[in-house]
Amino acid sequence: MKYPAHFEPAEEGGFVITFRDIPEAITQAEDEAEAAAEAASALISAMDFYFEDRRAVPPPSPALQGERLISLPASAACKILLLNEMVAQKVGPSELARRMGTSPQVVNRLVDLHHPTKIDTVEEALESLGKQLELVAA
Repeated sequence: MKYPAHFEPAEEGGFVITFRDIPEAITQAEDEAEAAAEAASALISAMDFYFEDRRAVPPPSPALQGERLISLPASAACKILLLNEMVAQKVGPSELARRMGTSPQVVNRLVDLHHPTKIDTVEEALESLGKQLELVAA
């Protein structure tokens, strides 16, 4: 999952970084080296709003001229796919826990971007929603 970011030179120097797909993600950086790291951090932080509100995360759009692609960690991307499928199917943590044969607390950790989760567990959750997780090396 790679989201297009717009790096706008700031008047006082550095850059202001925004994402058209995730308008909550806004940050700034002093230089090019810092900008990429700050952009990735802002993107993950903005995703928290979607997870807290249990609303679907918009998929990344193709980059427009002048935009840079910012990658999400694979663990975050998988959890976003899970959240989006839960929202699409209107399945809450309790129902997903029932389908998985586990507790709602386990599912709440599954949909927490900051909690480390084994990829196999996310895969199992998606399978309980009738979906398959596919990974592709490019």
